Amino acid sequence: MAADGLTAVFLARRAMLLRLFTARLGSLEEAEDLLQEMWLKIDGLSDYPVAEPAAFLFRVAANLATDRRIAATKRAARDTAWSELGPAADDVPNAERILIAKDEWRVVEAALNKMPERMATALRLSRIEGKPQRAIAEELGISVSGVEKLLQRAYRKIYDQFGQSDEDLASLHRLDDEGSTDRAR
Repeated sequence: MAADGLTAVFLARRAMLLRLFTARLGSLEEAEDLLQEMWLKIDGLSDYPVAEPAAFLFRVAANLATDRRIAATKRAARDTAWSELGPAADDVPNAERILIAKDEWRVVEAALNKMPERMATALRLSRIEGKPQRAIAEELGISVSGVEKLLQRAYRKIYDQFGQSDEDLASLHRLDDEGSTDRAR
């Protein structure tokens, strides 16, 4: 059958194809989009004879609807996975948080620059590289107790730079002591 025949059958069955798409996709807008996509596909088939144009059109329609549903399911799964794994709105830094963090980092850098080299190294190894105090002690050639004292003095210098209270400093030491025992294990 010529392409005119396929086009004629498509136009004659258009309403039925639209109902089929609407039933399978659940949305009239999606059904109309898919009907348009189908029109473009069969328009490219003008050079090929089709023995049963109605059966051919309904098979094409069923395949297109199935493909669209599979794509929608994959898209929904991907979006769900992204929303579960992606950062929450509160986790994404805004401009103000970025500026505050940069200012705070400048204060920490200034304190680090004023520290003796061994103290600054111990702090960097502990806080930035996440090394346990035992590994820092081995690297610096001192005891674990010596590392603890270096870190305490380093925290004091940073907090003095920030102008924080002794209570805040004590809570930081407790957190570091808890973290150091976990890391040493």
